Amino acid sequence: MSQNSAVKSPSLMGGMMIVAGTAIGAGMFANPTATAGIWYTGAMLVMLYTWYCMCVSGLMIMEVNQHYPAGASFNTLVKDLLGPAWNLFNGFAFVFVVYILLYAYIFVGGSVLQTWLAQAGITDSSVMASTLFMLVFALCVWWSTKAVDRLSTVLIVGMALTFLSTVTGLLSHLDIAVLLNQLPQAVGSEYMPYVWVALPVCLASFGFHMNVPSLMAYYQNDTQKVRISIIGGSLIAFAIYALWQTAVQGVLPRHEFAPVIAAGGDVAVLLQALSAYVSTDGLNETLNAFAFMAIVSSFLGVSLGLFDYMADLFKFGNSATGRLKSAAVTFVPPYIACILFPTGFVTVIGYVGLGAAIWTAVIPALLVFASRRRFPKTSANNSYLLKGGSVLIWFVLAFGIINILAQIFTQLGWLPSFHG
Repeated sequence: MSQNSAVKSPSLMGGMMIVAGTAIGAGMFANPTATAGIWYTGAMLVMLYTWYCMCVSGLMIMEVNQHYPAGASFNTLVKDLLGPAWNLFNGFAFVFVVYILLYAYIFVGGSVLQTWLAQAGITDSSVMASTLFMLVFALCVWWSTKAVDRLSTVLIVGMALTFLSTVTGLLSHLDIAVLLNQLPQAVGSEYMPYVWVALPVCLASFGFHMNVPSLMAYYQNDTQKVRISIIGGSLIAFAIYALWQTAVQGVLPRHEFAPVIAAGGDVAVLLQALSAYVSTDGLNETLNAFAFMAIVSSFLGVSLGLFDYMADLFKFGNSATGRLKSAAVTFVPPYIACILFPTGFVTVIGYVGLGAAIWTAVIPALLVFASRRRFPKTSANNSYLLKGGSVLIWFVLAFGIINILAQIFTQLGWLPSFHG
């Protein structure tokens, strides 16, 4: 079960699939609704801005990580470079976000699995379905990063097939006037006031940063391979989000998003709204299949990042027993919470973007500042050095602070929200 014994020369495609699979998830369904206020052009600009900053911050983590042994995770990096106080703060934000995400994935994945089992004539409690979902895919993470790589690749291929079958029909009905919001109802439309609400949702859609230390261990600190995995994987996620954004907002007019927004972006309500403009027969099944594969791929990527973080935090070994311990502290807490409080995550999920902004943007920027002071001879040692200097670091740090403030002000109701 040792990762090193199972892996000799991991493929670049596998690394990209881990990054893409982790990033692509509920964001695909949330983005068109969350960005309805700024509409298509604004949404594409915000997503491009977010992708760039998140990609760069991932490369920042990689630059810092290269100075430590393969397997060193956020705990080691932050504690050594920023001190125990920052490490405690970052660790809380990291574990809070990832546990909530795993909690949600186990609940939603179990619910979808329960529906499919019921259709097959297997009726049982939701506890059984959630348990089955968690055990099957947790076993994959426990086994090795290679197993996550292989399964993520299969899932991405399946997601691509179901995704293309979904968007093809929508794109055939694309209306440029709808896409650019040039309909008569669009007279006097405002966009800029709603940009702040859209930012945290887009940030959450490009989260893969917990996988960077895992990829550094997987590729034995080969920064070139990790760099390609980060850029390639995040670009795949961006391409899928952009295509879906085009398909939905090019068919469903901006003023028709009211019921979808009121339902929190529920896919069934979105399909009902779309049905007035295009036939949605068969879309529900393919979207459900896509959603399940997206949940599984995100579950694998997120849990892999937490698994390696816990192994680093508690100094568990890479033997079968050591990996079992890492798996226990990774999966048992969110599983128990899911069983005891099956819908409780709704009350805290709104703060996931806040926590994620801390360790996907603010902490990476601070780490690079500290790392370049600690290891000033990086370029001379032929190690990886992210170009752009201090200006780029401040740019990403500002991105993180903007998202944190936007998330807090949104939760407090201080920012305007688009209601259709």
